[in-house]
Amino acid sequence: MKLSIIILNYHSIGLVKQCLKGIESAKPNLDYEIIVVDNASQDGCREMLANSFAQVTCLELKTNRGYAAGNNAGLKQARGEYLLILNPDIAILPGSLEQLVKFMDEQPQVGLAGPRLVNPDGSLQYSTYNFPYFWLPLFRRTPLGKLSFINKWLQHYQMLDWDHKNNKPVDWLLGACLVVRAQAMQKVGLLDERYFLYVEDTDWCRRFWQASFEVWYVANVEIVHYHERLSAQATVGAFFRRITWIHIASWVKYFLKWGLKVPKVK
Repeated sequence: MKLSIIILNYHSIGLVKQCLKGIESAKPNLDYEIIVVDNASQDGCREMLANSFAQVTCLELKTNRGYAAGNNAGLKQARGEYLLILNPDIAILPGSLEQLVKFMDEQPQVGLAGPRLVNPDGSLQYSTYNFPYFWLPLFRRTPLGKLSFINKWLQHYQMLDWDHKNNKPVDWLLGACLVVRAQAMQKVGLLDERYFLYVEDTDWCRRFWQASFEVWYVANVEIVHYHERLSAQATVGAFFRRITWIHIASWVKYFLKWGLKVPKVK
């Protein structure tokens, strides 16, 4: 088995169906499997898969265990040489999966990689980051981020000062679409389930670098991401939203685990 695709569903049955249709339409020239993990959605996902995608494996979790634990359930079942974590709001373009696998085949030092993500209108979606400093959430969620010197720092954190036109090693990648070398994951381990939602991708990439595996952005592989970012709205009202506090809790766990020092890995 060359590639295992893991898709996590949480009340997103329509997106899961569209994502699977997109993979079918792309007709990947690969030996691959698809595993859909349902995070206790109770939205009829299993029935939809049985009726429309009988070849897809469905894992139903009894409770919503979050992003890391949900994806880990699929990773544990996967048989592929490479493992692809795929959000259901991703649209696979023809040839993209083959190109991503080809990149991993040709770069044995790379343990984890991600493609160039674009918005539905074709514009670039920024998905590469430098490792964060402790005060990042404060700057991103308050008007402080509008101050010129802080805004310049935030642009550097988000790598907005780079055109994203070339393949490049990066600190960490957004977890919407990540391909992982199974042999590398055996050494690094699964996603850290202490994170319910957010920051688990930052943590995982850091662990790959720590284990001497590189993390790369693959600019010549393009995939569409229908993404609405709900966690980084710089308004006072954002502080009262549950999703905001989940995100902040994940950041606290990250810095308690790693400390305040930002590593230099590239």
